[in-house]
Amino acid sequence: MGRQEYDIKITVNGRPINKVIIDSHYEEKHAKSVDDQVILGLVKQLDGEFFEPDDVDENFSYFVTDKMVLGGKLYKLIWCLEDDKLYIGVINAYRRK
Repeated sequence: MGRQEYDIKITVNGRPINKVIIDSHYEEKHAKSVDDQVILGLVKQLDGEFFEPDDVDENFSYFVTDKMVLGGKLYKLIWCLEDDKLYIGVINAYRRK
């Protein structure tokens, strides 16, 4: 349990992103269908896109990106951006039916 960090070079909401921090929360219920490599594949799909936050709390904007396709399977990605920081935080990810 904990967080894993990976280097990445993408742009989201016009902001250069150079790191992904993945919370281990997904491992509690979704480890059979999701791992860090799947999450990184989903995060790469955010590159060049703009998203409206689903919620904003102090320094963080929270996003839910649903019906993402990777390897012919559907996923939901819950992630955040922190003000003035160059990383994406992944809160959870799981397979959709």
